[in-house]
Amino acid sequence: MKPANLKVKTCLQQAGLEFEIRILPAAVRTARLAADALGCEVGQIANSLIFRDLASDRAVLVMCAGDRRVDPQKVQFESGIELGKADADFVRHQTGFAIGGVPPVAHTQPLRTLLDDSLMRHAEIWAAAGTPESVFRMSPAQLQQITGGEWLDIAAT
Repeated sequence: MKPANLKVKTCLQQAGLEFEIRILPAAVRTARLAADALGCEVGQIANSLIFRDLASDRAVLVMCAGDRRVDPQKVQFESGIELGKADADFVRHQTGFAIGGVPPVAHTQPLRTLLDDSLMRHAEIWAAAGTPESVFRMSPAQLQQITGGEWLDIAAT
């Protein structure tokens, strides 16, 4: 396990939760590749997207099912947050992780987290565990518990 994976595992343990971190044979850069590697549906992949809150210049974590896309206009309507793009340096500075492996927990600072309702379609979902080739499985309820995220309808239709 890499240091980023251990950081995630420790954070989960401190929250009183035990999840197995699965290391895949190679980095999975898309939800489709992750689903194929795990033998699950694309919608079970919980994509972690970091945006910049244009008002506060802080990171916002938006999580959405892998078969959906986040609609920034719906995010603004539902949450009041106007989103901007986050470059790789911003993501690493705000979260402590590189793009492609940002987990829902263990960030360098607390992040406002928005969870798209599309993640609730499945009993089990998979999220990044700190690196592009690592994931862990949980229920949507556990995702909300560990992130304190807000459930919203923010996927494009």
